Amino acid sequence: MTIPMWMLLGFAAWTLILLMATVGVYRWFNILFRKAPIASFRSDRLEGEDWYRRGTRAHANCVENLPVFGAIVFVISAIGVDGAAVNYLCTAVLIARVCQSVVHVSHAQTDALVTVRFSFFTIQLICFVALIVIAARAGTGV
Repeated sequence: MTIPMWMLLGFAAWTLILLMATVGVYRWFNILFRKAPIASFRSDRLEGEDWYRRGTRAHANCVENLPVFGAIVFVISAIGVDGAAVNYLCTAVLIARVCQSVVHVSHAQTDALVTVRFSFFTIQLICFVALIVIAARAGTGV
């Protein structure tokens, strides 16, 4: 498996870990200890403690960006693009995603923390664009 594929797998694994460690823990704890019925968790509104709401949003952020990264890695793999730049950019995507999620879930969000979180998101966007440019150039023979 290539580095981009490993990083995509890591992104998917992180998405599941985040779900289980935040949303899953909160819901199962409340269900198992009869603090809330299983049908009480609505998908159309955020409720619960602040860290749980942040965990829900952090997981949703991962779910929203996983297909984008997946499409990029698919194209890169399909056309056989590789090299140090691709490996570095894909690794940076996963590291920035994990950091963004940790900052999101671990602390109440202040302006300073939101700035840090947004910086990690911006790193991912820059890496996505760079990977798309690399793939497009390789695909057109430029």
